[in-house]
Amino acid sequence: MVAPVLAELAAVVDLEVWSQDDPEFPPGIDVGDDRSLERSFRLDIETVPTLIRYDGSVEDGRAVGWQRSAWAELVGRPLGDGLPAMRPGCGSRSREPGINEQLVARYGDPGLSARTVAVDEWADPIEMAYDRGWTDGLPVVPPTDARIVRMLAGTSRRPDEVVGAVPPNLASCTVEKVAINAVMAGCRPDYLPVVLAAVEAALDPLFTMHGLLCTTCFSSPIVVVNGPIARSIGMNSGINALGQGNRANATIGRALQLVVRNVGGGVPGELDRATLGGPGKYTFCFAEDESHPAWTPLAVARGVEPGGSAVTLFQGDGVQGFIDQRSRTPEELTRSLAMSLAAVGHPKLAEFTNALLVLSPEHHGIFAAAGWDRARIERELHAALVRPGADLVRGAGGVGEGIDPSRAGEDVAKFWPDGLLIARAGGEAGLYSAICAGWTGGRFRDESKPVTMRVRP
Repeated sequence: MVAPVLAELAAVVDLEVWSQDDPEFPPGIDVGDDRSLERSFRLDIETVPTLIRYDGSVEDGRAVGWQRSAWAELVGRPLGDGLPAMRPGCGSRSREPGINEQLVARYGDPGLSARTVAVDEWADPIEMAYDRGWTDGLPVVPPTDARIVRMLAGTSRRPDEVVGAVPPNLASCTVEKVAINAVMAGCRPDYLPVVLAAVEAALDPLFTMHGLLCTTCFSSPIVVVNGPIARSIGMNSGINALGQGNRANATIGRALQLVVRNVGGGVPGELDRATLGGPGKYTFCFAEDESHPAWTPLAVARGVEPGGSAVTLFQGDGVQGFIDQRSRTPEELTRSLAMSLAAVGHPKLAEFTNALLVLSPEHHGIFAAAGWDRARIERELHAALVRPGADLVRGAGGVGEGIDPSRAGEDVAKFWPDGLLIARAGGEAGLYSAICAGWTGGRFRDESKPVTMRVRP
């Protein structure tokens, strides 16, 4: 549409025309080739066509899209007779997602300060990551400048903001470094606020990440996500919530683990001394199902305002399956759950570690039908888990493990009042729930606890 206008302008002014896609068009005019989009990027073009007027080398006017009056004012004469008064134009290719970040990395100042590692032209960057020990055993996404810029667009926080010191080396970790590892883990930019909250929770002294890392036990961080952000980024809280198949669940937990490895130096066989380890050391992250109107979400129960987004980090092991397809009253189900919860760590250990109970919707439905809310479920479970100390002391039942013999005359609770966390998740069909035993460091109740952290934009 503007081709005749360009020909008209070329006859009366010193005109440069640049094309993002076809420098052969329009014919009869000298058109510059901007298929690299460098000029469009440097001129900050939002829409094509854009007409820019210069006074010498200084821009002193701009018309975005086709606006006949604005173009006429810029050139000081009427033009475009017979054309519509206005057309909005098309978005500039230099602003397209996936392209803009590459242009920022190539021609702009991406604001990155992390050390750049050059990759030889013939090298495979994925194999290079293996060779340098940057992976958890699975391939990682090469963190190019463009990918890091794109990831950082997921948060309003500055790239150089320090998130904390990552154990075991207590290396300073910035938002940029978290973003780099989020890229490597396969995250999308809108996951980054959740990853940052998970890292901040892990670096809270109460979480004792250093101890969790160097323990000989099975444990690793378990990430439970609550609030609107879990839904907006498409996290899974339903069928197979604790399993594979959901990108957000898989990569958020993995990003946290890669930060600990690549920033803090937590490498298996070095500071990571797990005797056996567990699959949660790759990733263990899921969203809580908050859809039941009577259910109080875990984050709210732990002090976050209703409707707020938060992550809760629990120091835990893998999944201990709980199967009860016959109990139909809350009392029956409570006693049944207590039998399995009593085995956490060891049936004869008490007030020794915490536990995370992932209650499936069908099991929760039995409680809900009787009017039991979260507080009632927790209260009844704790009561059902009190046992005679004489049954738990060392040597009782012919088993050496157990509690101190001095407690033989007490009634002993399995968990401290704040030591049993409950999250609701899973498919709608199936009377199966899950128990995640807590890390044995939880026996130091005042020194090591689960941590809940609000998600910041």
